Amino acid sequence: MRLEGKSVDKLIIKAALTGMIPTKKDTPFVPVTPKEIARDAYKVYKLGASVLHLHARDKNGLPTYSAEIYQEIIERVKDKCPEIILCLSTSGRVHPQVEHRSEVLSLKPEMASLTVGSLNFPRYPSVNSPETIKKLAGLMRKNNILPELEIFESGFINYALFLYRRGILTDPLHFNLLLGSLGTCPANIRDLSYLVDSLPPGSVWSATGIGRFQTRTNVGAILMGGHVRVGIEDSIYYNYPKKELATNEKLVARIIRIAEELGREIATPQETREILGLSSPR
Repeated sequence: MRLEGKSVDKLIIKAALTGMIPTKKDTPFVPVTPKEIARDAYKVYKLGASVLHLHARDKNGLPTYSAEIYQEIIERVKDKCPEIILCLSTSGRVHPQVEHRSEVLSLKPEMASLTVGSLNFPRYPSVNSPETIKKLAGLMRKNNILPELEIFESGFINYALFLYRRGILTDPLHFNLLLGSLGTCPANIRDLSYLVDSLPPGSVWSATGIGRFQTRTNVGAILMGGHVRVGIEDSIYYNYPKKELATNEKLVARIIRIAEELGREIATPQETREILGLSSPR
């Protein structure tokens, strides 16, 4: 759970650079090749991001579970950002088979996403059966990978705590709250507050909003003592009313500027490891 010490109140910046949905037709700024992802990774790392939430794309720009492509991304990113923490996606939105989703776990990243319930996105369902969740959690535990528990509804928290009581999930627990996607929890401050209040006392958590809700949810998390996820994966626009396209660099820079104005210092990668209960860099 939450650590005591100097770095506890510092803010973890997670950068979600690519995702599964944005394409070059949507925005030329979404990084899809390993080289582009490493380029954006370095830019946000230099600004202060300490965690990268990574998705891979194939040569046609489509989502892929290929460990080979993930490995190239990891090598390129680590060459430029040796201390950064990598969180690889095990999403089943496009490739639901657990054998495909678990392929990246063979690379033994420090973190990996684990969605602990099923939901509908605007274009695809994300089906996460109890069996699949337990298998992915077991593989993460076996490989000493910290699950980033993806929370889209309050029921996901209940199920995560059930898995914890059964020993399928173990300490430390880290919750990533995602609000505002159509068909999931709305992104009002009262919704964020309700989810946070539903977490075990002392939990380490981060939050983001989808689309136009990203910045306001980030700010809410900063004010409430949580951490933030920010990037093109969740929002392709920097300014929604003006439809001004974002870059990952601009999105991260804005949140860091706001955080500093609100008195939250930015956590370094080493401080982030302390807060999350991770061991030494891999």
